[in-house]
Amino acid sequence: MSEDRAGGTQSDGTDPSDGTRATSRLGRRLAVERLSSYWLGGAGYFAVGLFVLILVVLTYQSLPILAAYPLSELLLSSNWDPAANEFGFLPAIVGTLYVTALSMAMGAPLAVLVAVYIAEYATGRTKTLVSTFIDVLAAIPSVIFGLVALVVVVPFVGDYLAPAVGADTTGLGILTVSLVMAIVVTPFMISLSVESLEALPDELRESSLGVGATRWETVRSVLLRAAGPGIFSAVLLGFGRVFGATIVPAMLIGGQTQLPDSPFSTGQTLPTLIVNDFGELMSLPLTQSALIFVGLLLVVVVWLFNFGAALVRRRLQRRWQY
Repeated sequence: MSEDRAGGTQSDGTDPSDGTRATSRLGRRLAVERLSSYWLGGAGYFAVGLFVLILVVLTYQSLPILAAYPLSELLLSSNWDPAANEFGFLPAIVGTLYVTALSMAMGAPLAVLVAVYIAEYATGRTKTLVSTFIDVLAAIPSVIFGLVALVVVVPFVGDYLAPAVGADTTGLGILTVSLVMAIVVTPFMISLSVESLEALPDELRESSLGVGATRWETVRSVLLRAAGPGIFSAVLLGFGRVFGATIVPAMLIGGQTQLPDSPFSTGQTLPTLIVNDFGELMSLPLTQSALIFVGLLLVVVVWLFNFGAALVRRRLQRRWQY
């Protein structure tokens, strides 16, 4: 007989219920996996849909100003006077580009050098101390940097740095904002760059050192190339934070809607233009539409930059792949 009547087992000694339980467990695992895939896919589509919704809302709210003024006039005019229905965004655009360029020029090289030190040179307590200090800096709210800058950086720029180069300023201006924003974004770039460097396999270091290269030659010629796409992504994060920064520029840039003629000039950025004018002028439909169009500009510019940077990063990954 193939089955023992007393014990309910097959002739080979196995219990048929074991196979049933195994099949049930496999079915539950497959169901959970399908549910997880649907959930993750839904989250991805939700993110895309949310971005499209934001674009649609901003575009719809920007239609009144776009219907009243040509786009070229809005982007190239330097006259900003909502009371007189003059909406020129050029000073804010130039101020934004000025602050972003100066901040990244000061912050990005420092971030890469500090990341190399933490990942490749620092050891033991020194590495732990420096890494913890960087993490604490990254966690400090931006408004705290702005407050400290009002007490320290503004007097330094106004009383010492500007007179040293023959400039006349109170300390508020584009250079002050750039200095502070470089400090604000550098910890984020450092943390991501360190992760990219530490994720590289040790075989890269050992192979380079094994053929007689020094540690610095290994870092410069091998590790920075291999971690290049990750470091590039870190710099992109810094760019996005500086380009869309609000509280620090609003506190330190001076709030003057004028074309800057030097790094010491006061000015505006696109985010500060929204912050300074939206509350008191939101009852004016055309002005409200103009400020919402500024927000649309910010979203589109950051998206275009990130899209182009993603293409560059993919090309770097193919070119620098080890």
